[in-house]
Amino acid sequence: MRHARLADLALSFPALLFALAVPRRDLDPARAIGLAVGGSSLAEAATAAGVALWLRKLPPEAFVDRLARLPDGPSFRCRIANHLPARRHAAHWLQAVSRTAGLADESVTIWIARETARDPRSVKLDYLRLVSLWAWFSNRQGTFGHGMIRKRWTADVRFVPAVDAAHDWRRVIELHVSLGQGPIADLWLRPAHVYGFDFKPLASASEIVDEAAAMNNCLRNYGKDVAHNFTRLWSMRMNGQRVATLEVAFGSSDPLPRVVQLKGPANAEMPVEVWWAAHQWVNMHGAFQVNPKRRKWGSVPLDRATWIALWRPYWLIRRRIPGWLPVSPSRHALRTL
Repeated sequence: MRHARLADLALSFPALLFALAVPRRDLDPARAIGLAVGGSSLAEAATAAGVALWLRKLPPEAFVDRLARLPDGPSFRCRIANHLPARRHAAHWLQAVSRTAGLADESVTIWIARETARDPRSVKLDYLRLVSLWAWFSNRQGTFGHGMIRKRWTADVRFVPAVDAAHDWRRVIELHVSLGQGPIADLWLRPAHVYGFDFKPLASASEIVDEAAAMNNCLRNYGKDVAHNFTRLWSMRMNGQRVATLEVAFGSSDPLPRVVQLKGPANAEMPVEVWWAAHQWVNMHGAFQVNPKRRKWGSVPLDRATWIALWRPYWLIRRRIPGWLPVSPSRHALRTL
């Protein structure tokens, strides 16, 4: 209603009209409005408003939130043009692309554009933060976070498998920040050789990760249990080869430690002779030798040094420390990635 040239934007460049009507908090739209009214090119007005030119291809239905600053340039425009959404999914697509652009690199943003255009229902917005961080660290060789990733991001991966890989990465992160970078001080029991089996402690986060990978099991999930003194993890080996992984813990009313889990590769059941050796090993220890002080669940803080070593490269490259990834570690921040 202010000017016919502004009204024309509803057809020629809906994204620009939206950005002028609902400007970002850091944008004064007056200059861009003046350029549009004065007859300047759409590219000039869009540049003044900080609107990526490729957004011109999106329908009005796409715009439901304030437009973030998005990647632009000839190369990016050509690549993203191959992955534009169906009209009915445009809003969801733009939200996914915008969030990813604020978290990761252009290559990951193009990948999300493709995945969301291909299968909009599979791309859950709540997972974008974790998946974007996982993808970002996948391309950062030499970083602590990169070394924790088992399956790395590539442009060929589909979104659902990417979510699974990112969740696995977060479990490894939780293990490391729960236990810190040093060895576990109190192993409860002693290493020993019993009936042909060597009992080796899994005395650090790295050793637990290695055992989990070698035995194809879920030991990565046990960081909190070990940190709170609810359990200890051991490896049974014969002639240097891994045979089984065992968990030692206490029953609800049992004052003595016992073997609560004993599994072979891929959680295979073990024969009675392996169980017999494990029980004999536990029973070698005196009745009052093991008396761990189990801690209240959730009371053990995460290791700050490990947390900072993990996220520092991301903070530096992105030139900010976002509120959702603070310097002080917390289980809430880890859980809500």
